[in-house]
Amino acid sequence: MPDDVKTLSPGGAERETRLADALSERYLAYALSTITARSLPDVRDGLKPVHRRLLWAMRQLRLDPDAGFKKCARIVGDVMGKYHPHGDAAIYEAMVRLAQDFAARYPLVEGQGNFGNIDGDNPAAMRYTEARLTEVAQALLEGIEEDAVDFRATYDGEEREPIVLPAAFPHLLANGAAGIAVGMATSIPPHNAGELCAAALELVRNPNAGTDQLLRHIKGPDFPTGGILVESAEAMREAYETGRGGFRVRATWELEKGKAGSWVIIVTEIPYQVQKARLIEHMAQLLEEKRLPLLADLRDESTEQVRIVLEPKSRNVEPVVLMETLFRATALESRFSLNMNVLDADRTPRVMSLKEVLRAWLDHRHEVLQRRTNHRLSAIARRLEILNGYLIAYLNLDEVIRIIREEDEPKPRLMERFGLTDTQAEAILNMRLRALRRLEEMEIRKEHKKLSAEQKKLQALMKSEAARWDAIAEQIESIRTRFGGGALGIRRTATGTALPEVVVDEAAFVEREPITVILSEKGWIRAQKGHVSLDAELRFKEGDSLFIALHAETTDRLVLFATNGKAFTLKTDSIPRGRGDGQPVRLMLDLTNEDAVVALFVHREGLRYLVAAFDGKGFLVKAEDLLAEKRTGKQVLNVDPPVEAAVCAPAEGDCVAVIGENRKLLIFPIDQVPEMARGRGVQLQSYRDGGLADAKVFTRKEGLSWVLGERTRTETDLRAWVGNRAGAGKAPPNGFPRSNRFE
Repeated sequence: MPDDVKTLSPGGAERETRLADALSERYLAYALSTITARSLPDVRDGLKPVHRRLLWAMRQLRLDPDAGFKKCARIVGDVMGKYHPHGDAAIYEAMVRLAQDFAARYPLVEGQGNFGNIDGDNPAAMRYTEARLTEVAQALLEGIEEDAVDFRATYDGEEREPIVLPAAFPHLLANGAAGIAVGMATSIPPHNAGELCAAALELVRNPNAGTDQLLRHIKGPDFPTGGILVESAEAMREAYETGRGGFRVRATWELEKGKAGSWVIIVTEIPYQVQKARLIEHMAQLLEEKRLPLLADLRDESTEQVRIVLEPKSRNVEPVVLMETLFRATALESRFSLNMNVLDADRTPRVMSLKEVLRAWLDHRHEVLQRRTNHRLSAIARRLEILNGYLIAYLNLDEVIRIIREEDEPKPRLMERFGLTDTQAEAILNMRLRALRRLEEMEIRKEHKKLSAEQKKLQALMKSEAARWDAIAEQIESIRTRFGGGALGIRRTATGTALPEVVVDEAAFVEREPITVILSEKGWIRAQKGHVSLDAELRFKEGDSLFIALHAETTDRLVLFATNGKAFTLKTDSIPRGRGDGQPVRLMLDLTNEDAVVALFVHREGLRYLVAAFDGKGFLVKAEDLLAEKRTGKQVLNVDPPVEAAVCAPAEGDCVAVIGENRKLLIFPIDQVPEMARGRGVQLQSYRDGGLADAKVFTRKEGLSWVLGERTRTETDLRAWVGNRAGAGKAPPNGFPRSNRFE
């Protein structure tokens, strides 16, 4: 690949550029375009360009809430042809989400036809559906024709489009946003508009209000699908303070009692963005795999309202315990992340706190108010100028008529005679004869008086910042009244509920069954029902083979020890079943591609294990200290690359046998090895070249055994190899495997 390439400069001339620089320049341009023109919303109106263009195109089509519907294909065509030169499918998908009441807390589009459902079914094609704007969308567009915001040329220069909407409605937080750009993402949950308006009013009254004062009004996210918020108040405060965090939401359920003490649980609301059909399918699969031990059956009896019926296996089970097991195993509990990464007023992407987002919206509303006021003042001034001309004409009506009848050029004569402006003279010349009646003069004087009063009021408003903020507070109160109450505004997500303290012993609910766990050389793990013979022929992917096979039960826990010195814990009931290839163990645990499995075994209380690294250092560790409930595992043996962990062997016996890659065998008492929970350990064997190949703990009286082909050989006279820890050792007995492994 050449180091230099020829590129075209803006003027069209060729110039030599390093390939790395050319790629960097173009990728940066692509990244900035994705961030600012696609994926991140504007903090002022909470919209991405595609949504803003949709609303503007619908406004141009006069699809107001009280107007008729138009085909979505017509709307999408206008958006794509005039404003948004991208795929029609993407535009229609964005439009559909604005119309789904289970996706948008405050829909901006009112749809007519099939717009999909909470099960995840697709909407009808755009040629079959119709749409118009909602009142919320109308509030976002309010005043856009009054010079409230800046416009720019569209991609082809034939039309004009708004850079941002006036946004009388706090859309960013009310409807939330989600998007992935280049190197950054945004995730904002929906909130209650009434609460947002109350918090904004608090910020207007007290600009120094902190997060705590704002959270007195905002009770957390308010999802369109309801649910129960179970995040702690401290975690929520931290999330809103920093702009990063998350919220746990649980399904809403109730107990429905039947005959003879029987009962079922009815789920009436599911977490936000969880597809009901997929949720039920997943629960049914877990039920079939016997991973929901307390659940006997489930049914979907939903109509337009969610109704999922859950039947317990026994009426003696506590309903809260049953639901706790389901919350842990299924999407009946989900976490919605908060990452308020948005474009600020300068179009710069950054993460904002709750206060900063509300402050940015209020500052935008202040700017919109000033621009609309100036626009109105200009319109009043133009109208008053004309009305003043009319009044002069009425006071001198006969002379005006004479000049118009007798003069060849009446306009300059009128301007000279009465001191009129060009606009006033033109307006007088364009007056209709019927406007000369006395009643019309009275109407003009009345309009003049009214406009003069309005002008005086608006001029006072522009001179006083306090008056402007009072006006903004009135506007916000109006929005709060319109959208903060009624069926649309009432809070749907229950809040103030701490996570219930329900102790669930999951192992007690797992049906105890024998299984065979199989791990392949390439790290694929699966479980087969029953204790299959470990010598049985097993099927693997092409190029793969058996690494470890062991017998266990579904109630057991497995310990996996890796070359990075970490120990991981696997629940056997979570290992994929069946005769397939299973699942990569790296997807179940946080193992990198550079890490390999050293050992896999069933955890047993009271045992000890010998762990050792390639450099010959090691120690004894209790089985309990190898357990790690987290995916990230637990660091047990400290190793520094390129040194890796090499051995994790059961420590049952009184002697340790260590053999190196140099084929030197050393045996010493196990008492010389310390017991630790974590560390590097002590030197088990010294090496001039190579490192540790294998280690084993055994009972000296029974002798040292090793596997040779299909038979096992035992050496009882071990005096030649017995020494002290950290010795070099001697050549092993004749017949010891060339692999330098005991097994």
